[in-house]
Amino acid sequence: MFKIIKKLQFKEWLLVMVSAVLIVWQVYVELKIPDYMKEITTIIQNPTAGVSAIFAEGGFMLMYAFMSLILAVIVGYISCKVAMTLGYRLRNSMFTKVESMSMEEINRFSTASLITRSTNDIVQVQMLLVFAIQILLKAPVMAVWALIKMSGTSGAWSWLVVGGVAIIVVLVAVVIIIALPRFKKMQKYTDDVNKVARENLTGIRVVRAYNAEKFEEKRFGDINDTLTSNYLGATRTMALMHPTMTFVMTGISLGIYWIGAYLINDAVGMDKKVLFTDMMAYSAYAMQVIMSFLMLIMVFIMLPRVMVSAKRINEVLDTENTIVDGTTFDNSPDDNNGKKAVTGELEFINVSFEYNDGGEDKILSNVSFKANKGDMVAIIGATGSGKSTLVNLIPRLYDATSGAVLVNGVDVKQYSQFELRNKIAYVPQKAVLFSGTVNSNVAYGDSGKGTDVNENMVKTAVEIAQGKNFVEKMDDSYASKISQGGTNVSGGQKQRLSIARAVYRKPEIFVFDDSFSALDYATDRKLRTALKNETEGSTTIVVSQRIGTIKDANLILVLEGGEVVGSATHEELMKTCEVYREIAYSQLSEEELKNV
Repeated sequence: MFKIIKKLQFKEWLLVMVSAVLIVWQVYVELKIPDYMKEITTIIQNPTAGVSAIFAEGGFMLMYAFMSLILAVIVGYISCKVAMTLGYRLRNSMFTKVESMSMEEINRFSTASLITRSTNDIVQVQMLLVFAIQILLKAPVMAVWALIKMSGTSGAWSWLVVGGVAIIVVLVAVVIIIALPRFKKMQKYTDDVNKVARENLTGIRVVRAYNAEKFEEKRFGDINDTLTSNYLGATRTMALMHPTMTFVMTGISLGIYWIGAYLINDAVGMDKKVLFTDMMAYSAYAMQVIMSFLMLIMVFIMLPRVMVSAKRINEVLDTENTIVDGTTFDNSPDDNNGKKAVTGELEFINVSFEYNDGGEDKILSNVSFKANKGDMVAIIGATGSGKSTLVNLIPRLYDATSGAVLVNGVDVKQYSQFELRNKIAYVPQKAVLFSGTVNSNVAYGDSGKGTDVNENMVKTAVEIAQGKNFVEKMDDSYASKISQGGTNVSGGQKQRLSIARAVYRKPEIFVFDDSFSALDYATDRKLRTALKNETEGSTTIVVSQRIGTIKDANLILVLEGGEVVGSATHEELMKTCEVYREIAYSQLSEEELKNV
């Protein structure tokens, strides 16, 4: 929690100091009210005093009460401003941190957990800060000041206040012991609820297609019941606080009046009036002391859950990125002794990769190949052979465990991530579209600048990706709305728009990770022809399961179990690689292979 508090800047600390001054003033104002009550009590006991004197003192009471209200509103506003500013800063830090994470770190936390940490956990911290600024400053000052005021009156009632505070402390200890374990579990259960809800929303078509609504309702109901029962268990325990506090406060008031009645009855002369006045003032001060402890306790009850949330936030913010920027390498002629800069060249040198620092078998083992500018390199192999992992190493979504991946003759680890990815257009296995328009989704290829749209370039990119026909048939053509995730277009249309996004970028290297799988053979052929004609100066890396898609590649890599078992052209592999021949004949006949 202290790590998070340290994120408050000077201006926020200045506001906290202003709040402290206002709170001291507020305490002074509130403790003046019992003084006037004492004066009114004295006036009432004086037969010669007029009603005007009571109204005068009562007017001052009202004035101080109104001042207390105004000060409370100002302090409340300041505390909310400080808390919301910190929350804003934490959300920005969390979002920036998550964006800088590699896929390894994101998978470690899970998407649902990162969403909860960026929202619910930060809200918990904000709520505590709001109460802390108002209460942690006010309660001790109020309690001490009230006790000092009480010391100026009769001490006959002191044991009642001490006893009341002792009861409250014992109760709070019991509540914390019972509720704390439940609060610690609550954020994890919130993660689980978000995870199940998110899976259902993203997979709603599959759920409906398999008539699995009842199953998913039960699945969500189970985790929802777990969260609810855990929360109810904690709140039932805390529910004891309010009636117990009311009982203690009422009991103290009743005790003061009961003892006071005996004392006044036994007193003589002026002592009766003094005792009566002291009793009224003492009762008011006692309530202030009890309320101060009550407010402190409310903060300490919130603290366990907030500590859990703060820890979860810090876990994300303190995560060390496994992929960091290298020294920015400018591949310009000046850096090559006046020679022409190398562009579009990609090379793998004995690259191996494994997840979890060697905790699993190698996904890739000693992969080596080179692609020169303008080449097309295809990668084929069985499911799980490491094809997608291999291409993910190019834009550094993961880093190679050993070996080197070179772009333009430079190890990718020496580039800044921004510079490296500006050289590459990556189309993932699962096409991703954002809420917006066709224009904004295609123009997103220009480093995410989907708002600065060059419409001519968009049309050209869409035409190359074979999307012109369906886009121009949409209601608003290139200005047509695209739903979040592209749910209002088909799988093939999503793939073509994703490919158009890559074409719009005009990169040095294209990376297509099984990006033609949803296209029919005719569209696939037209798209490959258009790409070859329009992107002649770019290197192309294609992952595909279709022989027809990769047959014309300059180099085909055949992967099996993470190892390259074949590396040549189509014709050579048909002669020398048994794995490749099996894949080819499983898809097409010998006659068809000649005509593809």
